Amino acid sequence: GGTMKRRAGEREKELKKKKLLEELGESRLPYLTPADADFHQLWKSKYSKLIFRKSDTVPEELRQMVQESFLTLREHNCFFQDLVRIKGKDFLTPVSRILIGNPGCTYKYLNTRLFTLPWPTEGYDIKYCSPQIHDACKALMRLNDYLHIEAVKALRGQNLFETKEIKDTTVMDREQSLGTSLTEQGSVSKDQSSVCVPEDDGSLKNRTSYNLTLLNYMDPLQMLYLKQEPYFGMGSMAVSWHHDENLVERSTVAVYNYSCEDSAIHESHEQELKGRDPAVWHVGLKVAWDIETPGLALPLHQGDIYLMLDDLNMTHQHCVLAGLSPRFSSTHRVADCSRGTLEYILGQCELALQNLQTDSDSMALSLKSLEAAVVKQVEEIHNEVEFEWLRQFWFQGKRYLKCTDWWLKPMAKLEEFWRKLEIMTSLVLSEVRKEQQIEEQRHETISCFLLLLKERQKLRKEWTAR
Repeated sequence: GGTMKRRAGEREKELKKKKLLEELGESRLPYLTPADADFHQLWKSKYSKLIFRKSDTVPEELRQMVQESFLTLREHNCFFQDLVRIKGKDFLTPVSRILIGNPGCTYKYLNTRLFTLPWPTEGYDIKYCSPQIHDACKALMRLNDYLHIEAVKALRGQNLFETKEIKDTTVMDREQSLGTSLTEQGSVSKDQSSVCVPEDDGSLKNRTSYNLTLLNYMDPLQMLYLKQEPYFGMGSMAVSWHHDENLVERSTVAVYNYSCEDSAIHESHEQELKGRDPAVWHVGLKVAWDIETPGLALPLHQGDIYLMLDDLNMTHQHCVLAGLSPRFSSTHRVADCSRGTLEYILGQCELALQNLQTDSDSMALSLKSLEAAVVKQVEEIHNEVEFEWLRQFWFQGKRYLKCTDWWLKPMAKLEEFWRKLEIMTSLVLSEVRKEQQIEEQRHETISCFLLLLKERQKLRKEWTAR
């Protein structure tokens, strides 16, 4: 209910914003880059929960490992464009992706569920298609651990300033202005390594313990068309304005950038036009549903990192502005896996099958209960298994087999459960046809059962059409 209200509120704000933009006519909203005098002040006042780290703050060995892992995954054709659903229509993403993370985890965005290529995790038997893919996953797991530590430091630093009530000072102050110096970023990490806020440690850990990373790859020169940024005139977008979905509330998002720059693509040349350098990749930020605060365009170079702390992902929106060179990124998230892990869905199946019994003599199957609430729960799980898991997985073809066969056994197990759930649906149908049922109970069971059957039929037609 709360989610639906929030989305309705966001839609209303979006319509208001569009109306205001129409009134502005051809004029664009202002945005700042590091070349602008007020850039740092704007960052400090409106974007203080965005933390930036230059590449030279990251250990060189780790940088090298991560760079090699990106290139390995590309060589093995492990990046895929996703078919996502927006406002009832299907679109192929311009960016190619792969999800890597904890075994059995999934991540859902724009009605598409991605399944992790599991990174090497103790206690799990994971067979990779090549030693190089194993090494790539291991490197990204190491990057994940590193970014977790960096995020905890950044949040502790922010909390320390907040408790001292220095409202006009942010973590960015101690890292110096991006506009004046990008070379000394990261010193705050050393300063804050001994800072401790014990009462908040549990919360910090929960909001920074990344369980997966969504890797992105795009070569803009291979794209026939890229959408133009509509509000500020920032140029070509690889990823449109959005909030990241399906995350634990107020969790940090950490992004490692690797753009394959060469000597021809650099910011050293004089800019003839005001605004961001179109040859260089940028992350764009704006305050959500706000047409007064200028946006930010932050340049991203090989090995740079940025962190979106606390509630920044909800209060602000971000986009990715394409440069000229191919670019990889590793976006580490604390995905809300309350309904998105293999363990969860297998547990749901076990719960549903508690209503199925086998006669010890005839081996005939029957239902223990025909109560409306029980039938409703089982049929909801039936739909969840079919449409949130089996169809989502096989709709993406055999892409995962390029990396590992880890998901095949779990999917086979889910298919076995689904067949039993189909039998349970048939048993409900045959039972409600019998006259000896109490009329009121029978009517209640049929009503909720039919609603879920109609939903299943509608979804099957949709998936068939896709």
